[in-house]
Amino acid sequence: MLKIGEKAPDLQLQAFHEGTFKQIKLSDYLGKWLVLYFYPADFTFV
Repeated sequence: MLKIGEKAPDLQLQAFHEGTFKQIKLSDYLGKWLVLYFYPADFTFV
């Protein structure tokens, strides 16, 4: 778990953008504001 002020690891993730999937890295957004949103329950049976 990260705490405020700690540096996040350079994650490599798959993103859906403008109708296609693409690979992105956290370091691609270095120096920019970024919000990561993860909602795991969206595609699970509840």
